[in-house]
Amino acid sequence: MDAVDLPSPAGYALTIREVLTLPSLAGSTLIAGAGGLEQTVQRVNVIEVPDILPWVKPNELLITTGFPLRHADSGEPFDPLALVELVEGLARCGAAALGVKEGRYLGDLPAAMLEASDRLEIPLFLIPHDIGFDEVMSEVFTHLVDRQAFALDVADRMHRALTKIVLEGGDLPQIADEVAALFDAAVLICTPDGRVNASAGTTANLQVLEGLPLFDPSGRLRTERLRHGLQPAPGTEAGQIAVAPVHAGGTEHGVIVAFVGDGGLGSVAVQALERAATVVALAVTKQLAVSAVESRFHGDFLRDVLNGNAGTVAQITEHCAQLEWDVNRAMVVVVAELDPDPARSTAGPGIRPPGAGRMPQQRLTAAWKQVVRRRDRYAPVVGFSHEVVVLMPVGDDDARIVVDDLIAAVTGDRGGGRHSFCTGVSRVIGSAAELPQAYDQARKAVTVGRRMRGNGSVAHFDSLGVHRLLSLVDDSAELRSFATEILGSLAGDADEAIDLRQTMQALLDTNCNVAETARVLHFHYNTLRYRIGKLESIVGPFTTDPILRLDVALALRVVEMEGL
Repeated sequence: MDAVDLPSPAGYALTIREVLTLPSLAGSTLIAGAGGLEQTVQRVNVIEVPDILPWVKPNELLITTGFPLRHADSGEPFDPLALVELVEGLARCGAAALGVKEGRYLGDLPAAMLEASDRLEIPLFLIPHDIGFDEVMSEVFTHLVDRQAFALDVADRMHRALTKIVLEGGDLPQIADEVAALFDAAVLICTPDGRVNASAGTTANLQVLEGLPLFDPSGRLRTERLRHGLQPAPGTEAGQIAVAPVHAGGTEHGVIVAFVGDGGLGSVAVQALERAATVVALAVTKQLAVSAVESRFHGDFLRDVLNGNAGTVAQITEHCAQLEWDVNRAMVVVVAELDPDPARSTAGPGIRPPGAGRMPQQRLTAAWKQVVRRRDRYAPVVGFSHEVVVLMPVGDDDARIVVDDLIAAVTGDRGGGRHSFCTGVSRVIGSAAELPQAYDQARKAVTVGRRMRGNGSVAHFDSLGVHRLLSLVDDSAELRSFATEILGSLAGDADEAIDLRQTMQALLDTNCNVAETARVLHFHYNTLRYRIGKLESIVGPFTTDPILRLDVALALRVVEMEGL
């Protein structure tokens, strides 16, 4: 692929330092505020009224004869305090600088005004009395237009260069490289929830960027802490970040981020990144199209494997090897299923664009693929219509630790507007022949885990206990009826019912040992005896009747389950 020469971004911003070198202002004298000479000028205006502050815009160069700053009635100049307040007001408005004509109306500017200008880094300069403001404004406007034209030229040429990269088969890494080279910056191309798909740039900028408080422990960029456009980089003195969203077909596909540690970005970077984002959207759309075809092929095969219709173990292993999957080792089946979203389920037709309902599922699949590949590139990860299935090797590691690490990486700190999901984990298996059974275990764990603990639950099949049997009862009304029949008023949601159920569960956990239960609950022995009497008046003699005790234990488990 041929390299493309792009113009250097240096010098596109017009600063106060450069304004003071223009022919119309060459004789001007800077008298205060030298710390703000690198302020960017985007517009110029003349002060014609005393109360100018409501009309001042950010990055505006203001020039005045000084006459509007006099009292309208007395003709006397403002006192020093009023001029200090003027400088402070300009600083609050984000003005670039203030130029005053020498001598004629204000005379010598007070020391307090100069001190405020230095303190707030608002450049204050004197303009020779023979300079016409029309010359100044014309010259500044000419330079602004030239530089804006340059910025547009950079963005347009970069857009054409990046489009060429994509059309010639390039992908996100090549796009990131091109943008990073243009701005001498670190560049990240991320998913909407901040998962980095490509990065490029100098080692120094990348190292500084990675050290900023913008990444969670899973490595996800906290996109929810960034806004579109140019902004200071948190944790740095002069660093800048430019952010542009990646949109295509009414869908958000992520962001492209540029970072420099020395404040070398500017408005041109934002314009260029917006053009680059269009090309990134093209590349992402292409990736999604290719991925959809591959995923369908992989999904069809894995579905056959999980249903037990893919042939012998040898045939399955050989086919998986062709797909660069390794299933000839100890592993668990992990099933992740998005939790129901009440907002989406209650939205009327036509509220969302076509296909928008599939995006959360696609993003969940992409997140699992990215996280799993970092740990083991040969582990199968496939997204079905309503779930993600992972065949995760565990080796000598504890399966719980492996799966918990994966889930923590996928969820990150739950930023970026991601959807919660439930996860089910099978027992450890050692052969592809056991995959159908393990898949059923993982799916059952998802169902039971959600009913027991609600959205966002993680359930391991081996830890389900009797809930595995209860989950086989499809009739939720029958389960509720059973619990109410056994527990009576204790099956309700009143505070007293919940408190008494906890006491009953503690008794069952200690095999109805009253002394041990009193110690566990920190009750007096007689207090517990009173409670036992109250419980048995409601449910019967469960402490002495083993059959009733079993019914009570099952009923308490039913009440634990959510969604019934």
